[in-house]
Amino acid sequence: MKRSARAFWVAAPGVGEIRDTPLAAPGEGEVLVRALYSGVSRGTETLVFRGGVPENQRSVMRAPFQEGDFPAPVKYGYLSVGVVEEGGAALVGRTVFCLYPHQTRYVVPADAVTVVPDAVPAARAVLAGTVETAVNALWDAAPLVGDRIAVVGGGMVGCSVAALLARFPGVRTQLVDADPSRAKTAEALGVDFALPGDARGECDLVVHASATEQGLARSLELLAAEGTVVELSWYGDRRVSLPLGEAFHSRRLTVRSSQVGTVSPARARRSYADRLALALDLLADPALDALVTGESAFEDLPAVLPRLASGEIPALCHRVRYPSDA
Repeated sequence: MKRSARAFWVAAPGVGEIRDTPLAAPGEGEVLVRALYSGVSRGTETLVFRGGVPENQRSVMRAPFQEGDFPAPVKYGYLSVGVVEEGGAALVGRTVFCLYPHQTRYVVPADAVTVVPDAVPAARAVLAGTVETAVNALWDAAPLVGDRIAVVGGGMVGCSVAALLARFPGVRTQLVDADPSRAKTAEALGVDFALPGDARGECDLVVHASATEQGLARSLELLAAEGTVVELSWYGDRRVSLPLGEAFHSRRLTVRSSQVGTVSPARARRSYADRLALALDLLADPALDALVTGESAFEDLPAVLPRLASGEIPALCHRVRYPSDA
């Protein structure tokens, strides 16, 4: 029987399309997954959609099951949730998360999927990749009981970090963003909110995720002496100026990077699978539903991505819904 699926491709920078793609039967050690939902990670995926991946970062930016090359044509994405239809008996019928692009059905090695816990709805599980990034960031940041912390940038990653920090005992956490509408999200996550000019200073730790020069500069201003900024922003092909004059040296401030491509050295004994499984367990918290700010049908992606990239659709995570007969 001839099988096929449909997949979303960036045909050219700023142009998306749905393509038919052949689908092989799963072989030994493989599973066939029917997609239920996928998520658009607005920062990274709209960067890819615009063709903004720097040439020297194209190999680093490749997604696990990407097809094609940057800038285009390319099939890109990594937040897919589906149900296993064929493959190992232990997985058939189970809801799983996979780092796969936006596609109706796909065949992958069985060890490329992670079972979604029963306590986590499939629709929320699309957040697993972003919560995994937040887990890694906090492994890097290593917050302590009683720390004063600001998260600058109320996008998908920043809000995920703030949501996890809300669970830390005795920690003062404030989400800082230039968009006052993020106050509602912060309230749903259980953390305080402030506009950049009103943010509380003397922070032991600032997690920066706004992907703006202004946000990074403000993050340094919010630090107490010997404080640390953990930089989560991905700037693509943009150059960023950093204010290292004034009190940067006299106050012994630190800026360190964090990225999800490797497991934090602070948790070197943990595997990628451990990190992702932890992220899925954390998604049992219904407060994280606040990070999903929109939903559309898979067939509408070619029209939706340009609107997400332009900001016409303001979004944290935009969820993609697949038809049951895909």
